[in-house]
Amino acid sequence: MAKKESYAVIGIGQFGASICEALVQAGQEVLAIDSSEEVVNEFAGSVMRAVIADAQDEDALRDLDIGSFDHVYISIGKNVEASIMATLIAKELGAPDVICRAENVNHARVLERIGADMVVRPEHDLAKRLIFQQLNPSVVDYVTLSKEITLAEVNINNPKFFNKTLDELDFRNRYNVNVIIIVSKDDEVNQMPQANDVIQPRDKITVVGQLKDIRKLNDIVS
Repeated sequence: MAKKESYAVIGIGQFGASICEALVQAGQEVLAIDSSEEVVNEFAGSVMRAVIADAQDEDALRDLDIGSFDHVYISIGKNVEASIMATLIAKELGAPDVICRAENVNHARVLERIGADMVVRPEHDLAKRLIFQQLNPSVVDYVTLSKEITLAEVNINNPKFFNKTLDELDFRNRYNVNVIIIVSKDDEVNQMPQANDVIQPRDKITVVGQLKDIRKLNDIVS
């Protein structure tokens, strides 16, 4: 189980509710905050604590000690002003990691400029992921770690890769990616692959590299 940290979720709409549910399922303790009494009452039994509060009320967020939480999610929907104010207040109160939902690109830019540590646009990000995976069918899943680094799980379907060692395939120099995990067709996991480990038919590899290089790798291994 992941290490327990403290989480606050401000705004319990569809996105915020999904965040709460995922955190609770992962065994984390969550403070859920919303201005709607009905929403708070609905979530009161499923999170550590659910509180009625105005996200734009600095005194209310101070009383809840928002600055002490390891992670604060600002998941307010279409009320852009409330989203911006809640972000400002959370950062001013000392929250070290503030993750915000943005409605559009301009909203995202403002949130980044006022100090949000991460900004997500769920519909936009989901569309990008869907199209990427349709265009790159050998990529089973991927996670963007930074602007320069992506972690991707890739199916090896090209027979030219079969029964060859990592040393022979030389992923680092040929494809600009590093292989960090190999998963066999029987779901056996090699978490520290060595140069003499062999790629077998229907293996999956987890690689780290730039997204553009992972796209190129997809074309080659497909």
